[in-house]
Amino acid sequence: MLGLGTGDLLQLRKASADQKNQPARSCVFVFLFGGPSQIDLWDMKPEAPVEVRGDFRSIATSQPTIRICEHLPRLARQIDKLCLIRSMTHRMNVHGPAMSELYTGRPYPFPPITDQARPDDWPSMSSLAMRFGQPQGGLPSSIVLPWYLQFTGQSRMIAGQKAGRMGRSHDAVLVDGDPNTDDFSVKGFQLADDVSTNRLEQRRTLLEQFNRQGPIPTNRNTRVSGRSRDTGRAFDFLQQRAGRAFNLDREPATLRDAYGRTRIGQSLLLTRRLIECGVPLVTVNWVDPTKISGTNTCWDTHQDNFPKLKNLLCPMFDQSFPTFLNDLEQRGLLDTTLVVAVGEFGRTPKLGEFTQSSNTKATGRDHWPHAFTALLAGGGVRGGQVYGSTTRNAGHVDTRPVTPADLHATIYHHLGIDTQQTYHDEFQNVERRICEGRRVRDI
Repeated sequence: MLGLGTGDLLQLRKASADQKNQPARSCVFVFLFGGPSQIDLWDMKPEAPVEVRGDFRSIATSQPTIRICEHLPRLARQIDKLCLIRSMTHRMNVHGPAMSELYTGRPYPFPPITDQARPDDWPSMSSLAMRFGQPQGGLPSSIVLPWYLQFTGQSRMIAGQKAGRMGRSHDAVLVDGDPNTDDFSVKGFQLADDVSTNRLEQRRTLLEQFNRQGPIPTNRNTRVSGRSRDTGRAFDFLQQRAGRAFNLDREPATLRDAYGRTRIGQSLLLTRRLIECGVPLVTVNWVDPTKISGTNTCWDTHQDNFPKLKNLLCPMFDQSFPTFLNDLEQRGLLDTTLVVAVGEFGRTPKLGEFTQSSNTKATGRDHWPHAFTALLAGGGVRGGQVYGSTTRNAGHVDTRPVTPADLHATIYHHLGIDTQQTYHDEFQNVERRICEGRRVRDI
């Protein structure tokens, strides 16, 4: 403090107080598993030939210059809250590796021949937020729900969803299950009926006494340290009664109905409760009844693209997602919560065009990473705008390209996480920056 006058000290104290008084910032990352069709939903090309534009018509929205799919009427009425980044792009057209790029913000480091996670994957955004985020209210910095994405018949989850080479102690907390069921509960966040708060504190004190007894063998230091950290988190959750955030019975039945009595709808309602409790990052992985269909899981529409979008996917999304945005806004949370909805890629501009999967039929669209759309809302993002543009068939980026790394940098900036920070890469024994992208500044 040498060289600072009284006025300078007062200014520093005021800046520090202002920072402490700022509301907590959060992010909700909604991952649309399978890759939604940009040209059929939010980057429509009504003047293109029928084999490109497809069956759907566009409709007017709350912003006169923006039109989207006719089967998203509720979303259309809330476009004034949304920024459509139509210029998302990368080069990977295989599900798992492409998902890894969206989850980690880095190019997939291995040959694209598997969808399955490896211990030397790049760390996910959820794990980086777990390590570098600032939790509040007794809950962790990063929560994933309602499942880690995994293909049927595979023994491991899809790549890029955990801490990977940063070390498993930084994995986000998974809330696994179906919030739409009557018996939904989250293990590890609620005290047993016969355990009081005082009894829990006694158990914690006893455990700490055991941990202080005697030296720990050198080859177990890291393992025990990680286990102690996890145990400490668990005690914190229980002592601060963090489990109450997961109790959807506290919500009015009318609001639960508004979100939709589906696993994804109730997951978004649960997400709002977690944001209210101060969780910095919640990752919501899309799930619907087609998650185990094999060749056409969730937003993956190799066959019957239009019936599936019209009858299943659009109705589920158009009920739950706009309700979520409206709920955040009504509770004064949207200004401080950045909401991002995106899949791993888009779909081919031309129907029946083959790029990766031989299961693609004339009624479907194959994988297409060269141009797709991300939906952003809240967090200071200006609504009612389109960022970037694509060519006449929505096949390639025309202006303002945005990479997964750029999207990550934008999210980290909102969360107040300095991307110049580094983590230790346990596999290559080097320090790595959190993110190599550039944040999108003009949205």
